[in-house]
Amino acid sequence: MKEIVAVIFGLALLCNALLFVPQALAVWRKKTDEGISLVTFGGFNILQAIGIVHGVYQHDLSLILGMIASLITCGAVTTLTIFYRLRRNRAQA
Repeated sequence: MKEIVAVIFGLALLCNALLFVPQALAVWRKKTDEGISLVTFGGFNILQAIGIVHGVYQHDLSLILGMIASLITCGAVTTLTIFYRLRRNRAQA
């Protein structure tokens, strides 16, 4: 039973990472940061980094890999948002 829960947990973490992909694509396609909260996505990134550290201490590969995947996809949204926000601010100056 423990193994089944671990597999389901790993799949759930993969789904969590995939949930950030549409947002990253929307920011990239629209080429704008409007409507994206850096506080929210920054917080998500911090929580995912903490999850990775916790996974390392717990020797939980599912948690480590799932949080890394989430950090990559959420980090893409954060990076694109920062890029387009800086570009917009420079254009306004």
